Amino acid sequence: MEENKNTEVLTAEDVAALQPLYADVILALKQVYDPEIPVNIYDLGLIYELNIDKARKVSIVMTFTAPNCPMADDVLHEVEESVKQVPGVTDCAIELTFDPVWDRSMLSEEARVDLGLDYEEDEYGKLS
Repeated sequence: MEENKNTEVLTAEDVAALQPLYADVILALKQVYDPEIPVNIYDLGLIYELNIDKARKVSIVMTFTAPNCPMADDVLHEVEESVKQVPGVTDCAIELTFDPVWDRSMLSEEARVDLGLDYEEDEYGKLS
């Protein structure tokens, strides 16, 4: 049986009320860095989903740049602790996925600049 996935529908008022919390959680995620790349996990594009329910429980679906990351447990723990420290957050659940597989096209513009990447995308949106 699938874990207790929140299917509660938020109203427009709920979304507006939670917006500052989303911003704070994103700031917290930007404090967590990939152990091998000097860029935070949010700008690396490792966060696939970020949801906050009415009870202010944060649910994150994320990935890593490689499935065999030796520091995966440490990074997951750091993400959880960083998010739980955000005022207003009641809990944090993280789901790790490798679908879709991470690639450089998921980097934010800021991360591309930080890494000095000049790129061109092919017809499939992949970096060359």
